[in-house]
Amino acid sequence: MYYVYIIQSRVDGSYYKGYSENPLQRLEQHNNKESKYTSNKTPWQLVGLIIFETKREALIAEKKMKKYGKERIESFLSSQRNQLDSWKRSA
Repeated sequence: MYYVYIIQSRVDGSYYKGYSENPLQRLEQHNNKESKYTSNKTPWQLVGLIIFETKREALIAEKKMKKYGKERIESFLSSQRNQLDSWKRSA
């Protein structure tokens, strides 16, 4: 499976959107400051997830989501499109 994930900084509440085949490992990399862009806002928490069957679908969705403003991100997070809770239950 392929994932578009949203993480939120516990420092300032900002969001980061990305793509991964393993969102928990990617979250760990962000929190270990292995990503230059997110390293100054650790710790991060996983707050949103969308699951895709193909890498192409995930990368297209990630590109669209990177253009979302804060209001649209927060609307997504509270919607049924956010698959984080169901993914956690199945993991």
